[in-house]
Amino acid sequence: MATGVETLYARSGDVNIAYQVVGEGPLDLVLVPGWVSHLDVDWEGPELAYFLRRLAGFSRLIRFDKRGTGLSDRNVGLPDLETRMDDVRAVMDAVGSERAALYGYSEGGPMCCLFAATYPERVSALVLYGSYAKRRDPDDDYPWAATWAERQEYAAQVEREWGVNADEARLGPTMEEATRRWWLRRARSSASPAAARDLILMNSQIDIRHVLPTIGVPTLVMHRRGDADSRWEEGRYLADGIAGARFVLLEGSDHLPWADGDQVLDEIEGFLTGVRRGPDPDRVLATILFTDLVDSTRRAVELGDRRWADLVAAHHAAVRARLEWFRGEELDTAGDGFFAVFDGPARAVRCALAIRDAVRELGLEIRAGVHTGEAERVDGKVAGLAVNVGARVAATAKAGEVIVSSTVRDLVAGSGLEFEDRGSRELKGLPGEWRLFAAQSA
Repeated sequence: MATGVETLYARSGDVNIAYQVVGEGPLDLVLVPGWVSHLDVDWEGPELAYFLRRLAGFSRLIRFDKRGTGLSDRNVGLPDLETRMDDVRAVMDAVGSERAALYGYSEGGPMCCLFAATYPERVSALVLYGSYAKRRDPDDDYPWAATWAERQEYAAQVEREWGVNADEARLGPTMEEATRRWWLRRARSSASPAAARDLILMNSQIDIRHVLPTIGVPTLVMHRRGDADSRWEEGRYLADGIAGARFVLLEGSDHLPWADGDQVLDEIEGFLTGVRRGPDPDRVLATILFTDLVDSTRRAVELGDRRWADLVAAHHAAVRARLEWFRGEELDTAGDGFFAVFDGPARAVRCALAIRDAVRELGLEIRAGVHTGEAERVDGKVAGLAVNVGARVAATAKAGEVIVSSTVRDLVAGSGLEFEDRGSRELKGLPGEWRLFAAQSA
């Protein structure tokens, strides 16, 4: 292990996230690891230790083990991307980092993309290596993804062979025997066989294609031409989807970035040390929630003004309590409905379901709609196409329904939320057809 490197813990909700800080460079760099990691054992691999020291040579390098792996709390369930964002934010807060460059490799890339789009004020630059936008179910837009059956078979194989093989032939085909022994020990120290399997299955749900156009920070995307874990075309897809992103195609077949590390490090150092902080962004990725009371006019006539006013007050109190619980920000209350914004789609959906259940106890029904997209913040207000889409999605809901867009459904993969496909339909005033889903009680 590197001399003098302390392992500390940041609290993220009820979970302890292990982290280390190395280096005193002029910029903060948060390293988001791939599949599994172990903060201490990482230093025992000569190639990875060199890779980390060089990153720390031009930055204050902030590293952490994802929840459920390494030195962080284990047995905490499978985290979705939104929960992982919370963990990164908790670590940044713990070390006093207001703004940092994010470097995510492999499965760390999608979370970095979502974080950069959601919290652009905290991200100075984005670096992606060997990453992807979608992991399963190939289609015309993304033909490189594996089928769900292939991902399940791969996960089962990894679990069976975890004691003697941690997929090094696919991830690090040029590994020498000494490195292979360290890699196997690192893998076993990082996660159990079942955890490794479950992480593969959870990562298989990732689809961030809708997020890419909302990323506005300087971005570098790197991929090796012979990468067997994710195709180089997937890296090109990421770069093409992010405005102004630079794509660098590297020679080689290793998926692990520290193999032939200088090849990757030269690109990262040149890119990050030349990045200057731009103006604070006013466009962010936001999740919009609209709720509306159903059949309120009839109920008001039935109850009379005073009793109806008391019931509406109880409704408002119930909604505001749930918004606070799920970290939603109330932006407007128009009549019987609420307009709120969230920094994560899973929280927004759970909040909508909780509101629905709470107001039912009052004898009321709501309809709700949730959409995630790029929005503009001006003087505390949120505006833009995402707001219009959210309102139109809500308008399609029937009494007691929480309807979400396909963007929301894709981004909450791994959250445990379930949805019923409601098909595609036109939304008033918006081009094309929109795929909608009804959220089910978790």
